[in-house]
Amino acid sequence: MGRTLIGGIEAGGTKIVLAVAESPTEIVATHTIPTREPDETLATARNWFEENGPPCAIGIASFGPVELDPGAPQWGHILETPKAGWSQYDLAGHFSSAFCVPVGFDTDVNAAALGEYRHGAGQGAASLTYVTVGTGIGGGTVIDGRLVHGAGHPELGHIYPRRGIQDRDFPGICRFHGDCLEGLASGPAIFARWGATLSDLPDDHEAHGLVAGYLAQMCHTVHASIAAQVIVLGGGVMNTPGLTKRIAGKAQALGAGYFPGAADHRIVAPSLGDRAGITGALLLAENARGA
Repeated sequence: MGRTLIGGIEAGGTKIVLAVAESPTEIVATHTIPTREPDETLATARNWFEENGPPCAIGIASFGPVELDPGAPQWGHILETPKAGWSQYDLAGHFSSAFCVPVGFDTDVNAAALGEYRHGAGQGAASLTYVTVGTGIGGGTVIDGRLVHGAGHPELGHIYPRRGIQDRDFPGICRFHGDCLEGLASGPAIFARWGATLSDLPDDHEAHGLVAGYLAQMCHTVHASIAAQVIVLGGGVMNTPGLTKRIAGKAQALGAGYFPGAADHRIVAPSLGDRAGITGALLLAENARGA
């Protein structure tokens, strides 16, 4: 008798990671394809799943914004996105129809949060927020094992950090909000402002302190608003040596010892590394299979 496999899709703006697995922690095979226009990209993904499965359930962790309300007509769709050709695309419906299997669907960052909560840095914790700092900034939160959803999905990258008097000239790059967190501290914002990645700038460059300070304010906001026990910071910008430690120190200083449970607050790197998102996608598949 053949193995019963679940499938995972981590759909990003530049690449899509595919996986088949016996369980979220027992991955049998993975494959990465570039994110081109939808028909070509998803045909390639379908062919790979047919050759390596086919899966009995699929979990999709997608770039957004997306529709997560299961009662909405557009559930499983990517909404208005700058990624050409993908706006209003029925991503969940595509795979549900192609394989006639249940499909779990959420944002890429929510899936990463779920992966780290169940199998990574959040094991044993009551709550975890995962934040990716890269091309964009986004966050997802798990409390008592459940992802936090509301009218939509949280958008931590679009909070407004407090800016010092000496740092008000750069307008930010967010086309919606200008100098929101994503407009100031994402990878493209750093490059637009200083002409280099954070990792390539000297250790004593002002960028390190400013970016760490803005991200520390975000962590402070998470601690103050939802009391997340663990904050996991992932994404390309966070590969900068020493950045996580710098953020943690600044966030602790901002808290000033006030928050209840502050001794249990942790700001850490992903334990699952770059597999947090695909692990979360497989958890979505597992949940969909059991629903």
